[in-house]
Parts: sequence; C-alpha cells; structure tokens
Amino acid sequence: MRRVTRPPHPALRPYLRGHTGFSHLAPPYQVRLVPTGHVIMTLSLAEPFSQIRRLGTPGPGTGRIGSAVVGMEDRPAWCVHPGGRQEIIRVEFTPLGAYRLLALPMRELTNQVVELDDVLGREAGVLVERLAAARGWAARFDLLDALLLARLGRGPEPAPEVDHAWRLLTDSAGGVPIARLADEVGWSRSYLVRRFTEQVGLTPKTSARVLRFHRAAQLLTGGPVDLARLAAGCGFYDQAHLTREFRALAGLTPGRMATAARPVDEALAL
Repeated sequence: MRRVTRPPHPALRPYLRGHTGFSHLAPPYQVRLVPTGHVIMTLSLAEPFSQIRRLGTPGPGTGRIGSAVVGMEDRPAWCVHPGGRQEIIRVEFTPLGAYRLLALPMRELTNQVVELDDVLGREAGVLVERLAAARGWAARFDLLDALLLARLGRGPEPAPEVDHAWRLLTDSAGGVPIARLADEVGWSRSYLVRRFTEQVGLTPKTSARVLRFHRAAQLLTGGPVDLARLAAGCGFYDQAHLTREFRALAGLTPGRMATAARPVDEALAL
C-alpha cells in the first residue's frame, strides 16, 4: 500500500483532521471499521467497495458503493472490497467541520453511509472525475482544498456553545460529565443535547463513550498494556466496563483488538 498525506490549506485546518491518499493493488479483502469521533468522506477513484455493512443492524448493507460520506458512529461496521486496483482519498472532518462544510444536520448522517452525490450534488461527480485525471497526489490535494474552500462560506456556523462543549469532551477524552457541560455553556441539559446532536451527530453522552473508547483503543494497539490500569486511566468504572464498551463499539474484546488490530504504514508527507 502506498499512503500519501499533506496538511490541508491553513483556512481548512480548524475543520479537518487531515486528508490522505491510498493506492494499491489488492486481492479481495474486508476490514472492520470502528467509531473514530470523526466524519469520513472517501473519494474512490478506481474500484468501488462491494458494500459497507453496519454490525448489529438488519439489512444487507449498502451494496456496491464508490465515493461516500460516513457520519458519526457508535457501532462497528464491515467494509468489503472486491479486490483490484484501489485509489482512494480519505478526508477526516471534525464533526463541527462536517456540519460547516457539508451544510447538513449531522444527525442525518449518524451511523449512515451516504453516496457522495447525495451530499455534494452535481459537484461530486465532477470532483471525482477531476481527481482521477489529475497528475499526482499534490494536484489532487489542491483540487480537494479548492472545493472545500469554496464551500466554507456556504455552510452554517456551529453554535459557540456546542463548539465549547465538544472541545471540553475531546480535550478530556470523554471525561467531562454532561451536567458540567451544560453548566459550562449556560444551557439546560435537554437543550444542550438537542443542539449538540444536530451539529455533532451524537448526543454528548454517546460522544463521550466514543472518545473514551478511541483513547483506550489507541493505547491498546500501541503495545502491551495492563487492562485494569487502562480502564482506570481512560475513565471506565472497571475492567468489566471497558470490555462491555469494546464489545458494543467495536464488536471485539480489548484483548482481541490488541492482537487483531494492525497499524497502517507511515505516510509519505508531501
């Protein structure tokens, strides 16, 4: 696999975690996707995916799907690829960045995989064609930045209170109680939940669960770790609570994730 990344345009950095290009020739494969606390846009420039199927929910999945947007998640999924040549650009938005740049209520995308043209309209097909025809990854990132910069002035501004609540949660890896969030922003708890869910895609409580899980998963895949200490350090009640949350959010126990997770090769920075 070749993996290429470049920092987004400075004006976009408050809204994006980054964008990365992948290219490789592969046999058929499938990967388990787990919640990340981000909104993901995938721009498929070659073979589409066979399907993306949410675990624990009825139905066969998306069917054959190419470029798509994946909203905030609180459960795992399988992504199945038929094999062949694959070229993808993966864009990671902060949830409030997605709210601004995609100009959609984020609750409409929660646990959903949506075709790109359903989000960007006719821009989607033109963008993918131009990206596929571009000479080199640097040119592709320039095109992508230009599209997102053009959308920057069109989308809604996130509420400062929601932005503050999200920052408190992310800075603490889900460690701030919801009552304290409401006190901090000066809203009632019910009003905070409604506005936060509209602009982030998950409730504050569920967002805190995802952020705690994500922090624990990062530590778990970084090398040997004591699970009891991991649970205490990441804000779980005990090791049993840690295991329950991993089963719910990843479909795996912490021990299984530690042995099954495989890090991606380092990126080539442009």
